[in-house]
Amino acid sequence: MPCTTVLVGAKASHDGSTMIARTDDGHFDVKKLIVVNPEDQPKVYKSVISHAEVELPDHPMRYTACPNVNPKYGVWAAAGINEANVGMTATETITTNARVLAADPPVMFRKAANRKEKDVPGGIGEEDFVVLVLPYIRSAREGVLRLAELLEKYGTYESNGIAFNDEHEVWWMETIGGHHWMARKVPDDRVVIAPNQFAMDGFDLEDAFGKKKNHLCSADLREFIAENRLDRNQDGAFDPRAVFGSRRDMDHIYNTPRAWFMGRYLAPRTYRWDGPDADFTPESDDIPWSLKPERKVAAEDVKYLLSSHYQGTPYNPYTSRDTGERGKYRSIGINRTGVTSICQIRPYAPEAVKGVEWICFGSTTFSAMLPVYPNVPKMPDYLSKVTLDTSTENFYWASRLIGALADAHYPDSIRLVEQYQETMDYKGRQLILEYDGQIRECGDLRLAEEANRKLCKMAKEETVKALNAVTQAASEKMKNGYRLGDN
Repeated sequence: MPCTTVLVGAKASHDGSTMIARTDDGHFDVKKLIVVNPEDQPKVYKSVISHAEVELPDHPMRYTACPNVNPKYGVWAAAGINEANVGMTATETITTNARVLAADPPVMFRKAANRKEKDVPGGIGEEDFVVLVLPYIRSAREGVLRLAELLEKYGTYESNGIAFNDEHEVWWMETIGGHHWMARKVPDDRVVIAPNQFAMDGFDLEDAFGKKKNHLCSADLREFIAENRLDRNQDGAFDPRAVFGSRRDMDHIYNTPRAWFMGRYLAPRTYRWDGPDADFTPESDDIPWSLKPERKVAAEDVKYLLSSHYQGTPYNPYTSRDTGERGKYRSIGINRTGVTSICQIRPYAPEAVKGVEWICFGSTTFSAMLPVYPNVPKMPDYLSKVTLDTSTENFYWASRLIGALADAHYPDSIRLVEQYQETMDYKGRQLILEYDGQIRECGDLRLAEEANRKLCKMAKEETVKALNAVTQAASEKMKNGYRLGDN
């Protein structure tokens, strides 16, 4: 499932929080935000795609999830925060190469050839990861270790990147073949940018097989690399991207340009991003995995990055100038995004509400994000009661409608969309600040539910206003418009 990920270390953010974020770019998947309480968590999990069955531990914690409304192909929980203030986003589909897949093949479901045989279950994947891991972990590191244990036992049928965060740390994990994996703690002062490719461009094997402070990996990873002659590095430095990743022509159209735009925004003076002497171009294979941002990063910056359509460059598909390169590269903000979640863990907030989940449905270019408290028994209907039928009664479909109208009438709608997004940003923050203070003062967690109801009430009012305005702008530009004086 093609997605884009941004990870923010505590010292790289404006308020000392950690953030993990990802666009879930399925195929117009209808999504919702729900709370899964312990009594609703299964004892035995069954995967729809791979038919794998996984027995789950006792005593799961409450957590949020962004599942598909249509359960036909499984849960696809996407992202969430649990009651221990640990966030998880899963997954960023990543690339690999034939050498890796030959050495450790994907674990695929195999249908029985006849009645005498039995189906052979496959491994676990994006459909499953959040449900199998998030309710059982109390730190980001624990998330890596639990998922690693599952991968080694059941295997996986795809290549994925997974992120975890807690109050102090952010960890990024990438699968390697069917059973292998590696994970790295994001440096506190850095932002990671990952666009559907094997991302890590450095890894300390000595630490991974020694103190395990900032690097973790499969116990046999060294032997796996050596026995299968996977190392392609020339200078002796270990670059996992060169060993486990890809270098395809399609990457230069679909993947690397996204990293280029994000790097250009985060570190515009650290490197040259434009012109004949550029350090990195949209088609560079060596854009860094992480960057030290030149200014501290807020949730609004993350949303901006994940809404990109190469604005300010010749590649912008909405530019009125014929640059000859308009729409050349795959945008970050695309039409088929189901949900975008920013899981933020704030060290300064009251313990029960350190987590805030910023939710955005539909194409991020035209949608607004809404912050909510995840540590509650349930989400308001505006976020959780989503049907497969188009409706203005929930945030998902109202966001989709705004995007579909605004995209077709971009010059006339974008100002209205930006006003809507800015209003949602400040009014959402205003309510979170207000309720942080109230909860800190009295300690009543029921106020978090009240806050979420007020946030959704505000979001519905502002979204209806925006939809009205964009519908009017689109209606005025319909091709069948005609007035008496037009003859």
